Amino acid sequence: MAEKKMLVVLASHNKGKIAEMRELLKDFPVDLKSLHDFGSIPDVVEDGSTFDDNSYKKAAFTAKVLGIPAISDDSGLVVEALEGAPGIFSARYAGEKASDQDNIQKLLDEMKGKENRKAAFECVISVAVPSGPALTYEGRCEGEITKEPHGDSGFGYDPVFYYPELGKTFAESDPEEKNRVSHRGRALAEMAGEFDKVLTWLRQRMAEIKPPKPDHSEFEHNDWSEPKMVQ
Repeated sequence: MAEKKMLVVLASHNKGKIAEMRELLKDFPVDLKSLHDFGSIPDVVEDGSTFDDNSYKKAAFTAKVLGIPAISDDSGLVVEALEGAPGIFSARYAGEKASDQDNIQKLLDEMKGKENRKAAFECVISVAVPSGPALTYEGRCEGEITKEPHGDSGFGYDPVFYYPELGKTFAESDPEEKNRVSHRGRALAEMAGEFDKVLTWLRQRMAEIKPPKPDHSEFEHNDWSEPKMVQ
């Protein structure tokens, strides 16, 4: 008998992420959904001070709202000469509605005259259950910030992130070679490498969740002593 698949949601609307995660977990008994598969749920306010904080908050919130295990990630660029900026604000470094080009331009402006070009992409993946507990996986990829963009592949800061082992920026790399060494690729590989254990942990945690006792408080004002006909 085939093993029953566990329903898990990826806390994202990003079609690329869900396709990547489904491919990664295709050999495991998992029915992976995305937020597109559910009705509208409130947005998570990413007000944590670290990637770990925000990754956990998204996964735990989604798991609690939907009542099923959830996977989420948070990632960004950390630049040594900028004391860790843009960090958790990577996606909105130049403003809430900033484009990738806007963010890159602000980064290059901030890096003018800086001799230290060291930087790293960091990623944290959280796997949470509705009751709160979570597993976390981290990935880090070190490189340098170029003085101008190179390449037209990838997204975000890829055109200005030079990775020495590849000898080019992420935007000059094809998706497969980038994913082998990227921060997110490393975190995903770490999670996938022990996903059998992750599933065991999820099943144990979900089995511990007891259904809440019925709340009859809304009926306390009713008099049930005599049957009444509804007019």
